[in-house]
Amino acid sequence: MTSRFPFLPCFALAVAASWVVVVVWPHLQLGGLEPVTIEETGAVYPPIRSGEALVGAEIYRSLGCQYCHTRQVRPGTMGGDIARGWGKRRTVARDYIRDQPVMLGSVRFGPDLANLGCRETNAAALLLRLYKPSAIVPLSTMPSYGQLFDVRPAPRGSSDSHNPLALRMDSSANPGFEVIPRAEARALVVYLLSLKADELFLEVYPREDLQKLNSVIGMDKARALP
Repeated sequence: MTSRFPFLPCFALAVAASWVVVVVWPHLQLGGLEPVTIEETGAVYPPIRSGEALVGAEIYRSLGCQYCHTRQVRPGTMGGDIARGWGKRRTVARDYIRDQPVMLGSVRFGPDLANLGCRETNAAALLLRLYKPSAIVPLSTMPSYGQLFDVRPAPRGSSDSHNPLALRMDSSANPGFEVIPRAEARALVVYLLSLKADELFLEVYPREDLQKLNSVIGMDKARALP
């Protein structure tokens, strides 16, 4: 009868090798990543998110947004993400070093959100999309997050709410009522607007093109200063 003992060391070696490859080696490669300063613009990337944005990130996680949206732009050789306008470069590990936990997502029932803050700057439109997605995209399959809003009677004698936070929407949808986003909805939108992975640095771009493009970006930012 063949002894089982030679099998045990081989099994332990296979488990140890797998652990080194899957856990230890990636940590040695990526565990020491730090924010990078873009020399041409002076910007530090990735930037520190505000406290409200961090609260919004927790709400994003609790609502399970990562189950329908990804936050990773694939390179041009692996898909059409860049051609769709979801980002001007591929995603790299440094994009996530300030995220705890990292919410990459794996399925795309909706668009990628890695650069949503670059594509969308209208907070009111995002709030309306959260409350009633079909008001923005008529055939949207996105669920409504009405629990993030308060619906209450509108002031008498006026078809429009005087509350600056009230959503601007078709009054026939909620006649006699106004929709006010709660603090959770506003924090979630602040987080969504902070999703910008568009800075160019050596990891994601050839040095010659990187310096040329960042110089142009730096000049555009300087022109925008008062």
